Amino acid sequence: MTVTSDAGLLARARELLAAHPVVDGHNDLPWALREQVAYDLDRRDIAQDQSAHLHTDIPRLRAGGVGGQFWSVYVRSDLTGDSAVSACLEQIDVVRQLAARYPADLRLVATADELESARAEGRIASLMGAEGGHSINNSLATLRAMHELGVRYMTLTHNDTIDWADSATDEPRHGGLSRFGREVVREMNRAGMLVDLSHVAASTMRDALRVTEAPVLFSHSSARAVCDHPRNIPDDVLELLPGNGGVAMATFVPKFVLPAAIAWTRAADENMSAHGLHPLDSSEEGMRVHRAYEEAHPRPLANAATVADHLDHMREVAGIDHLGIGGDFDGTAFVPEQLADVAGYPHLIAELLGRRWSEADLAKLTWRNAVRVLRDAESVSRELCERRGPSVATIGALDG
Repeated sequence: MTVTSDAGLLARARELLAAHPVVDGHNDLPWALREQVAYDLDRRDIAQDQSAHLHTDIPRLRAGGVGGQFWSVYVRSDLTGDSAVSACLEQIDVVRQLAARYPADLRLVATADELESARAEGRIASLMGAEGGHSINNSLATLRAMHELGVRYMTLTHNDTIDWADSATDEPRHGGLSRFGREVVREMNRAGMLVDLSHVAASTMRDALRVTEAPVLFSHSSARAVCDHPRNIPDDVLELLPGNGGVAMATFVPKFVLPAAIAWTRAADENMSAHGLHPLDSSEEGMRVHRAYEEAHPRPLANAATVADHLDHMREVAGIDHLGIGGDFDGTAFVPEQLADVAGYPHLIAELLGRRWSEADLAKLTWRNAVRVLRDAESVSRELCERRGPSVATIGALDG
C-alpha cells in the first residue's frame, strides 16, 4: 500500500492545498491547444472535462488544489527566426484568450501581489513562461516586448543548443553562455523576467548563476543524483540556490524521475520518428502512436513516491526555501501513476505528509516559495532600472 492510498493523509493534503494552493511552474496546455485544435477553443472547452484529450481543464485544476499556473508559451526549437517569434506570440495570445474566456476561474497576473490577490478572489492566477530562448530571435527588444505582454520567465534553451546558450540535450557550442547569452541574463534581471534554467546544460546553469543579480528558477527539473538524466539539476548547482535565492521546481516527467524510464522513453521517441512524427507531437495522431507503443511495450511506472524521492533529496541539498513543483502536464505523453493529470497534486502532498514533511514546509513548496521568488525578481528589477537603461547590445557586436 502506498502512502497516498491513506484516506486521512489525502484529506489533510486537500485541506492544506485549500489554504496553500500549488503554484505550478510549467504546463504546456497552450501548445497542446495549438497541436490538437489549432487554438479553436470551442473544440476544447476547458470549463468541461477534457480528460479524453488533455491533462488539464478547470474542474481538474480545482480538484488538484492549483492556485497559480505558469502557462508555457513554448515554441518547438525546429521553429527559428521570425517564425519562432510569431509562434510565441500566438501562444501568448491563446493564454490571454483563455483568461478572457473563463474570467470566473482564471485571472491573468504579472506580479506577486496580483498572484496573491487572485488567490484571495478564488481565481487561478495565470502567468506565462517562454520555453526556449530561440523565441526572441537574438533580440533584446523582442525579449522586452514579451515581458510587456506578461511573460515572467524565459527558459534559456529548449532541447537544442541555440546561438548563445548550450542545451542539456544537444552538443555544446559555447561552454555555457556566450557573451550575448550573459547579456540576455542581465537584461532579464533588469526587466524583471525570471531566468529559467530547466533544459539548459549544467555549464549554462553555472554561467547563469555567476552572472545573474536576481534569483533563478528551474520551472520543471528534478535531481540528477536521484535520476541521472542531463535534464536534471546536479547537486553542486542545487547547493548554489540558497546563496542565489532561486527555486527548483520538481517535475513529474517519468524519464526525468525514474532511471528505468530513460531507455524506454528513448525507444518510444524513436518509434515516433519512425512514424514521421516529432517525439513531442501531442496531436491526436501523435498520442495514438504513443498509446499503441505503450500497449505493446509496457513502460516502467513512476508514481508520487518517485517524485517525493527527488523532493526529499532536493530539500536535503538546497533547503526547503528553494523548492517548488513544475509538473509539465500536457507537455509529456507519459505521466506517473497518481499524478496522471492536474487533479493529482494531493497525492504528492499526501506522500510528503506521510514522510513527515511539516505543513509549514509544504506551504513553502506549494505556494510561498514561488510567490517569494517572483517578488524578489521584481525588487531586483526596480533597483536595476534605476541604475541602467535597456540594453542595446546585439549578438553580432558581442559574439562576432
